[in-house]
Amino acid sequence: MNTQIKPQLIDRFKRRVSYVRLSVTDRCDFRCVYCMAEDMQFLPRKQILSLEEIARLAQAFVGLGVSKIRLTGGEPLVRRNILSLVENIAALDGLRELALTTNGSQLPKLAPQLKQAGLSRINISLDSLQPDRFRKITRTGDLANVLRGIDAAQAAGFKHTKINSVILNGRNEDEVLDLLEFCRKRQLDISFIEEMPLGLIDDHDRALTYCSSDAVRASIAQRYELTPSDDSTAGPSKYYTMPGSDIRVGFISPHSHNFCADCNRVRVTVEGRLLLCLGNEHSVDLKSILRAEECDQKLLQQAIIDAMQLKPEKHHFNLHDAPQILRFMSMTGG
Repeated sequence: MNTQIKPQLIDRFKRRVSYVRLSVTDRCDFRCVYCMAEDMQFLPRKQILSLEEIARLAQAFVGLGVSKIRLTGGEPLVRRNILSLVENIAALDGLRELALTTNGSQLPKLAPQLKQAGLSRINISLDSLQPDRFRKITRTGDLANVLRGIDAAQAAGFKHTKINSVILNGRNEDEVLDLLEFCRKRQLDISFIEEMPLGLIDDHDRALTYCSSDAVRASIAQRYELTPSDDSTAGPSKYYTMPGSDIRVGFISPHSHNFCADCNRVRVTVEGRLLLCLGNEHSVDLKSILRAEECDQKLLQQAIIDAMQLKPEKHHFNLHDAPQILRFMSMTGG
């Protein structure tokens, strides 16, 4: 019996790409200070991929051995008809996990429908448990509504829901233990994240607000012993466990503990740029290929295969210089 071997995406450094982050919108109902400017200029509709084009890309990637897809933004749940996209991608044969990163604002009404549509797992951004501080960091966010969204996700039956917390010195570094206790109590995983230096911001000096993963771990060590874990969600988090709890405590450390050697990810922006690295501009325009009259799935997949040769070995973040990458995180795709 002949068993067809599914092709794999392999870059020049022998890293296999099995995880794709698809941005479905650059828009968001929050304006988080580390993610975007307060007065953002969003892309016109004609420049962004349609839901059908995003679904077609997902099918192409899964056909090339990708087993995990994450939908990102902006805020993906503000995209009209997002549930139909979730349903179409979740049904792809060979996809092991379809995840989503959200600010939680739309979950009170959408969590049950997302579960029914086939979404596997949710990450929810939460940087403060203090309403006034939460509003200051997000500029427009309502903490109470996000907390309702977290409850809704758990009530809908999502497992291993994870909280993502960007920790900034002088902003929320004093809440590390509070955020950890919040997650312990509710059986939520958590990842503490070093700020990504993407886009020109005027809210704060990144060199001054930088808080390393080592500093966060030291804060936690005052109360709990952390033990390294072999658990992985195929992303950049390095996980630890604590006594008396089943939750996973992760650290995403693009500055202090570069994770490039194990990178298994690429991103597609909402305007169809295949980004080979979060911290570099190496990319391929998939939108023009998608919209070409002669384009078929084979041609699209070959363009993705060829793009793997552009994936750089690593990124180079420097907090003391102007950012090399001028696109905001909201434009990059979570």
